[in-house]
Amino acid sequence: MESTVKKTIPKDGLAGLKENWSTDIVSGFTIFLLALPLSLGIAKASDFPPIMGLVTAIIGGVVVSLFSGSRLTIKGPAAGLIVIVAGAVSEFGGGETGWHLALGAMVVAGLIQILFGVLKLGKLADFFPLSAIHGMLAAIGLIIIAKQIPVLLDVDPAMTKGKGPLALIGAIPQFIAHLDPRATIIGVVSLAVMLGWPFIKNQFIKKIPAPLVVLLIAIPAELYMDFQHTEPAYALVHIGNLMDSIKWNVDFSGFSQTGVFIKYVVMFALVGTLESLLTVKAIDMLDPYRRKSDTNKDLIAIGIGNTLAALLGGLPMISEVARSSSNVNNGAKTRWANFFHGAFILVFVLLASHLIELIPNTALAAMLITVGIKLTHPREFVQTFKIGKEQLLIFLTTIFFTLFEDLLVGIFAGMILKMIIHLINGTPISSFFKAPTVVSFTDDKYLVEIDKSAVFTNYLGIKRKLDAIPPGFDVTIDLKNTKLVDHSVMENLHHFEHDYVERGGKVSIIGLDDHKPVSGHKLSARKKAKVALG
Repeated sequence: MESTVKKTIPKDGLAGLKENWSTDIVSGFTIFLLALPLSLGIAKASDFPPIMGLVTAIIGGVVVSLFSGSRLTIKGPAAGLIVIVAGAVSEFGGGETGWHLALGAMVVAGLIQILFGVLKLGKLADFFPLSAIHGMLAAIGLIIIAKQIPVLLDVDPAMTKGKGPLALIGAIPQFIAHLDPRATIIGVVSLAVMLGWPFIKNQFIKKIPAPLVVLLIAIPAELYMDFQHTEPAYALVHIGNLMDSIKWNVDFSGFSQTGVFIKYVVMFALVGTLESLLTVKAIDMLDPYRRKSDTNKDLIAIGIGNTLAALLGGLPMISEVARSSSNVNNGAKTRWANFFHGAFILVFVLLASHLIELIPNTALAAMLITVGIKLTHPREFVQTFKIGKEQLLIFLTTIFFTLFEDLLVGIFAGMILKMIIHLINGTPISSFFKAPTVVSFTDDKYLVEIDKSAVFTNYLGIKRKLDAIPPGFDVTIDLKNTKLVDHSVMENLHHFEHDYVERGGKVSIIGLDDHKPVSGHKLSARKKAKVALG
């Protein structure tokens, strides 16, 4: 079976296009139907001109696909960056000025992502504790929901001006009192379609993208109610002309606000990179051909795409998880599916942009609220609790500080708390950033012995030793000399085992008999039990 899979791996480049164009063009068209309304909604929620979401999707497909390091991921604007983009626009002065100045920080962040790839920092995601990353994403979900509820109710945008996420949640009764009943009906029906679609059993119907169904309901309803003449201008999407919009839009004078500029450069580069790397890792595991992406090459490609998009006025892009998963499920074989998705958006915007301006904003809000619900779904809290009470504490701490301050403070608060917990659990400070790891080779077997502790802050050094082991051998990872193995390392070792076995090797993880799991979860942290003295 293994040899059959290897023989049938799709070709790359132009040979791959010739071989798989039919399946990739079908998947690309389906993703286009999914990406078009989402890209508009993400741009609008980010306080960017809506057409700039499409500019990013076009660049992510038509340009970045040609030299990306992953074959099945879809590059484009992501809901996970809405909070950062909108925050940057606001702190740089808001409106058109804030947009132009935010682009300056995005260009620098894009160049830093290229540098990350050149310096081979594609393993950067392994440095951050998983509970803090999931907490950050859950907080983003809550903020998206808070910001989109007034849009779903079609209230005057002036009512939301200057309000943070917690203030927006507190003002929901006020928004309900001022809702527009006709536009809200479209929004609520759209939300019901988005939330209910996964529960449809019919496989043929299920293949139709839910956002397309929303548009097929929302646009005729809007036309019937004549929104263009009976509703305020903010009820409908306005995008303008693509060719008039694409120009040198970036303004670097925001660098004079040094603190704000550096803060958003770091957030764009860090959060965008983390989300992209996590998506690439997830999609590699879904790839039926078990191909391994080159994360460093992919970071360079995304950095180039982000730099180009920001110069022209577009949103930042990542490898987007929902569209990428859909791409795999639609039977895509190569990078050309991503190319076709961007090409279809380009053709549609050039030939049928007037149709986009018939979309009610309440329908776009429904799509984004659905994304927010997925990010902050109750099962995320339950799953984190099952892994360990300390993981839930880190998760909630990250959410708290993200909501009250920002993403950067949130994720670092989660990291600091996890380090404090490690200290309480007996992790030596000397091993926080370096785990003594010895690799030996005898009788055609590799033995990896890890000393002191194996925690998220020192895993990159451990991973470097593991990645240097050639494929196809019998590898034993011995953890008996560690005082603590945290959840992030347990999960990363699980991923290493999965990948190494896929390449024909064997992995055994031993030495945990004297370690006590902090919960019943198979990947929970393991703490060495204290030996009683007789």
